[in-house]
Amino acid sequence: MKNWNELKYSTYPIVSNTEIAEGAYILSIKREFNFLAGQVVGLGVSPDIPPRLYSIASGENDDLIDILYTEKSDGKLTPMLSSLNVGGRIMVSEPLGTFTNVSDNAVYIAAGTGIAPFISKIKSGKGKKPILIHGVSYPEYFYFKDYMEELLGRNYIQCCSRCPSDEFFQGRVTRFLNQWEGIHPNQKYYLCGSAEMVVDTRDTLIARGVPFANINAEIYF
Repeated sequence: MKNWNELKYSTYPIVSNTEIAEGAYILSIKREFNFLAGQVVGLGVSPDIPPRLYSIASGENDDLIDILYTEKSDGKLTPMLSSLNVGGRIMVSEPLGTFTNVSDNAVYIAAGTGIAPFISKIKSGKGKKPILIHGVSYPEYFYFKDYMEELLGRNYIQCCSRCPSDEFFQGRVTRFLNQWEGIHPNQKYYLCGSAEMVVDTRDTLIARGVPFANINAEIYF
């Protein structure tokens, strides 16, 4: 992770900082720079605290830059982020990252806030007819659920590991992928989640016949 003195950054006033589920927030600033869907920015409140990287969760042409994050009680930054009010200022680096490839008919596989770069790709109109598979622990963490249901219909698949409801697939995304009939080796697969999730999901796809070269992954920490 770079320090602030190694990054180009500016400070921006906060437009909103809304809790959308318990411990989960969307922080928004006015878009005053361009980015590519799938990129990240470094956020901070002080040069003394190293920046943390977060995927942008808005479209390339949206008026606002949206950042989806979850508060960690032992985190160095998120407890301070969640306490920021409208009008307060936040340090934001220039966009970074190379998780920007797009393909038609791609399969997006996300865990938790790992949905953010895929929201950005979909809102930006990048890639036709994607399939989005989103895994969470509880149903309130299906971020952007209404938007995805309306836009993607049956191509939006929800996997919930801790909710005994027939409304969702019950289990992790890897369990879903092990029995899913929709896997095709020639498709492109994009993964975003924790290191453990990415490794397990990639191993599952390879075991199902997907070539390593067709899997592109972004790990969050």
